Amino acid sequence: MSASDAGLPPPAPDAAAPAYTYRKEIVSSKIAELNESRSELQTRIQSLKQDLQSWRSKLDTQVKIYHDELSQLKTSLNVEVEQLRSEFQELRTTLQQQQEDVAASLRNLGLQEAPSDDNMVKGVKIEGEKNEALKDNTMPSYADDVKPQL
Repeated sequence: MSASDAGLPPPAPDAAAPAYTYRKEIVSSKIAELNESRSELQTRIQSLKQDLQSWRSKLDTQVKIYHDELSQLKTSLNVEVEQLRSEFQELRTTLQQQQEDVAASLRNLGLQEAPSDDNMVKGVKIEGEKNEALKDNTMPSYADDVKPQL
């Protein structure tokens, strides 16, 4: 009871029964509302769980499809790379053979002596020195590097 009710005499037994019934009805009504709300929330949760499961299933399916497609693309790419390697090797072999044939033909004609690796390296070095000399306006000495042609 509240402090203001302390000065009043207690309600008559007949008046207490309707107040108790009224409070019981209010509590029952609140419980019914809460139960209904709880039921709605449970239904909504179940629906969301089903949606989530469906979404996961679709996502898993898409991931599997993409994974399979990527695997096929990878396999296809590897095959193409191997084909290109093979073709490049064939081209390299053909080019080397053609270079050897041209070198042999020139040797047979007496127009070219067989170049050695040292001569080729010196030629590149001399060319580099010539380019540097042109930049500096100086001329290097090539007396030791030049071989007379016979």
